[in-house]
Amino acid sequence: MSLHFTPAEFATRRAATAAELARRGLDGLLMFRQESMYYLTGYDTFGYVFFQCLYLGADGETLTLLTRVPDLRQAQQTSVIKDIRIWYDKEGVNPAEDLRAMLDEHGCRGKKLGIELEAYGLTGRNCLRVYAALENFCHLEDASDLVTRQRLIKSESELNYVRRAAELADNALVEANRLAVPGQFEGEILAAMQGEVFKGGGDYPGNEYIIGSGKRALLVRYSAGMETLGQNDQLTLEFAGAYRHYHACLMRTILTGKPDPRQLDMHKACVEAMLAAQAALKVGQPIGEVDDAHRRVLDAAGYQEHRLSACGYSLGTTFSPNWMDWPMLYSGNPMLAAPGMVFFIHIILSDSVANMAMTLGRTVLVTENGLEQLSKMPLDLIIN
Repeated sequence: MSLHFTPAEFATRRAATAAELARRGLDGLLMFRQESMYYLTGYDTFGYVFFQCLYLGADGETLTLLTRVPDLRQAQQTSVIKDIRIWYDKEGVNPAEDLRAMLDEHGCRGKKLGIELEAYGLTGRNCLRVYAALENFCHLEDASDLVTRQRLIKSESELNYVRRAAELADNALVEANRLAVPGQFEGEILAAMQGEVFKGGGDYPGNEYIIGSGKRALLVRYSAGMETLGQNDQLTLEFAGAYRHYHACLMRTILTGKPDPRQLDMHKACVEAMLAAQAALKVGQPIGEVDDAHRRVLDAAGYQEHRLSACGYSLGTTFSPNWMDWPMLYSGNPMLAAPGMVFFIHIILSDSVANMAMTLGRTVLVTENGLEQLSKMPLDLIIN
């Protein structure tokens, strides 16, 4: 068995889940989020893209996984789950019926169960199947946030993985700063960056690295098609170091050649906005104030129409298709910052009229005494 946390820590997490189930008057939980399964049991797979459900009983110890044959040994080797049920691929199969039979064995008929509806592992079609199969069998209540809220505060063992992820991200940025020169192919830069993570024992991130030069530097999503950097160019990078599926992100725009004065001013504004956003992230204060600070600085600098309407989000252990975790840093978010929360703060300017981009982003840990900068890389503008 390959576990990244002790069985005792998993048991503590499940006990907290059981306490919350009791508080909400729920008799069990149907998990479709891979993050929840990993957090409570260690189960590690991408097989959630097919129908897969982990049932947790109200006692916090009853665990039964319903999955496909390819994930049987995956669950046996990566998790503490002992009771693994298999549904078999065949024409017209409906695994939701297997789920109902499994729940019947656990005495769930007539009970009230929480279900994770906000999950990439539960497509709309399969969700309809689940509700149809469990109609008049049990009552379902949306509990998508139950484990997600637990995951927000990281344990010391989790933070060890986050810090290692941050080290790997720093190593990747060092390579990017070195290689982002005129005439360099973006694919070479990307290969070197991801290679640093893998060589350091890291993992694939929850989504693709974002890389783009020229006009594509204004994009904040990955798109296919690598290009070569020009003499007076811009390269935007948004990426993550990932270790044991825990993420630490960085974001930068690197310039080549002679920079335009406006782009230098954009960088100055981004640095000021970053520092203001960090200063607003305080224990006991609403995290929406982080975005308020970000907006205030950029708007005063004349960049209101070029900024985003949010400036970051929580990070943790996440699986494809993205590394963004709940909650997001947007104005008005009432969630109070607390020690053990990890956030990626990003400052993004995309001026489509001038065709100029400028970005800064780094991952921070909220502590009792302020913020811990998980990345050691400075905010200085790199011009090659």
